[in-house]
Amino acid sequence: MWLIVHFLIIMALSVRVLLRPRRDPASRVAWILFIMALPYVGALVYLMLGEVRPARVATPIKQIESTQRLSLDSLREKLGISEHALPGFAIGESISGYSPVGGNTGYLLDDSNATINAIAADIDAATDHVHLLFYIWLPDNNGCKVVAAMVRAAQRGVSCRVIVDDLGSRSFIRSEHWSAMEQAGVQLARAQPIGRVMIRILKGRVDVRNHRKIIVIDNKITYCGSQNCADPEFAVKAKYAPWVDAVIRFQGPVVRQNQQLFLADWLACTHEDKRELAYQPMSPVAEGFVAQVIGTGPQNHYSATPELFSTLMFSARRELIITTPYYVPDDAMQAALCTSARRGIATTIVLPARNDSWFVGAASRSYYSELLEAGVTIYEYVGGLLHAKTLTVDGQTTLIGSANMDRRSFDLNFENNILFHDVQLTGDVRHRQLRYIAQSKPVTQAEVAAWGVRYKLRNNVMAILGPVL
Repeated sequence: MWLIVHFLIIMALSVRVLLRPRRDPASRVAWILFIMALPYVGALVYLMLGEVRPARVATPIKQIESTQRLSLDSLREKLGISEHALPGFAIGESISGYSPVGGNTGYLLDDSNATINAIAADIDAATDHVHLLFYIWLPDNNGCKVVAAMVRAAQRGVSCRVIVDDLGSRSFIRSEHWSAMEQAGVQLARAQPIGRVMIRILKGRVDVRNHRKIIVIDNKITYCGSQNCADPEFAVKAKYAPWVDAVIRFQGPVVRQNQQLFLADWLACTHEDKRELAYQPMSPVAEGFVAQVIGTGPQNHYSATPELFSTLMFSARRELIITTPYYVPDDAMQAALCTSARRGIATTIVLPARNDSWFVGAASRSYYSELLEAGVTIYEYVGGLLHAKTLTVDGQTTLIGSANMDRRSFDLNFENNILFHDVQLTGDVRHRQLRYIAQSKPVTQAEVAAWGVRYKLRNNVMAILGPVL
């Protein structure tokens, strides 16, 4: 009887794994082997982590028709975008439905503290509304600086809405600062609420998170990048500090796209439909660059995020520079990065030397040998935890935002990025990337070859577990 039960558990879960949509073959094999090896533990773990079902899914809000909205042909003809850059915008539109729009301006903030100071100043200057979404909001110096600005804004009659991730910002939600904003009139919401853990587990993975960082002020200003609402010293993981982030402050039609993304999340969290805010008339803007918001999440088609990264890699003709804290690619993205180098493109990736996730750090290094053999230049940043998520192509096109190049961002997280085409602003981002490289150590093939067997074994085992975890 025990053997029959044992067999039935394995067969039932294996069939469920095989029938589950949106799962790559490597992930199916990994889960089935895990269940066969440990049927009862495997059954429990699969029910907890094996199926991606967000607590609430944002309802898409359609893009606003605008005179600034341009076809891909118009982008090339009217704004001088190279033909090689067009596929990135096309794949971005296929993912979240936002077309590239012209007439945008922006500048790269100096560092984390400068970003928070700029956000607080813009909140103080707000006259209609302030919308903030952070994965992590800490009750530290920078976190409290933004709290104070939000309280002041609410008290003078500005409509203030805040979304934080229920897990990432759990300490902040329990703090007096959360209550202070509520008492001042700030409307608050928690994304992907956990509630009772055991009940939440039965509904799907607890670690499906809203990892976005969105700031929209008066439908005129938006920020996009890797910055959480916290000090660079990042008290919850201080031994990896400082956290090194990159954020751009944008103005122009792309602001409205970030507004729509925020409002979709607000609708999912609160069931309050405020889409009329995205339809407010916008003031005429001066000529500027083309930009596009790309929002991703578990509701997107399978492999949406890897497709975006891979398309940008294949679009490079001279140079490709990437910074990311977490690199655990799928096969297609790893192949795209290797192919870029093999095509003769100067291909560089910068990762932190010390990673706050030992699992991801180990898995990342399992890919080093193949990358180096293909001709990819790898650097490890030693000045703290490099948290900036940037990709520049040929000194002309940039992708910046919250998405990492790992399985969590691909399958589990709600993310937001902005893709733009502008030589000057891309040059600023590229200059920042080169500054990171100057504070990094190069990784050589000889160094990787000298790694011990136990070290390589650990790295490769962590990479195998990537599709499972």
